[in-house]
Amino acid sequence: MFMYSLYSSRVEKGTHKALNRFRLLAHRASRAHSRTIWALKCDIRKFFASIDHQVLFSILERHIADQDILWLLREVVGSFSTQKDILTFLRKSECPKGLPLGNLTSQLLVNIYMNEFDQYVKHKLKVKYYVRYADDFVILSHDKTEPEERLRYIVVFLDNRLKLKLHSDKVSIKTFASGVDFLGWVHFPDHRVLRTATKKRMFRKLQQRQGQKGEEATKQSYLGMLKHGNTHGLRRKI
Repeated sequence: MFMYSLYSSRVEKGTHKALNRFRLLAHRASRAHSRTIWALKCDIRKFFASIDHQVLFSILERHIADQDILWLLREVVGSFSTQKDILTFLRKSECPKGLPLGNLTSQLLVNIYMNEFDQYVKHKLKVKYYVRYADDFVILSHDKTEPEERLRYIVVFLDNRLKLKLHSDKVSIKTFASGVDFLGWVHFPDHRVLRTATKKRMFRKLQQRQGQKGEEATKQSYLGMLKHGNTHGLRRKI
């Protein structure tokens, strides 16, 4: 049931394929970079911590008939509820929120949760050029005013339907030619470069690992990642 545009936690997909899909969509939308396109880039605030349990199970119950499976999922999801969640629930009758980071069930459940949004974007907003990885998503458009209009609908849908809010500091509307920050890289029509914050974090970790066990493995891991962009200078420095 998932949309093709979803790339997180799926077989034969992943970060690098999401980057390549974004590049392909930009190439198509701009007609081989012969026309200006606009990118709406968004990030959801406190994504895993904001997943509403009641909303999640209302979605799951539409697709899962087996009550034993639903019980098990409630046990798994409910086991993460903090003491603060429980007290809030008892005082205000509010549903607990949040999924444990790094848990494999969480990766699948957030995909199911956000599938509601993917379906809305593709079938209601009729967005042609869209790609999402977890809480990070980009919409491409030919019209300068279209991203702003779509953003208003997106904010309302996320709040009303999924109880989620966008990260205000990570929402941007800009031309593709000026550089679009997506999944750790800044993308341009003919190349992509590593985001400055990612670059600094990489060198900080390399410095911390210097002379320690695993230093070479860390270095090779970064060199492998850097092959996916225009990073000849960085690779030489490493």
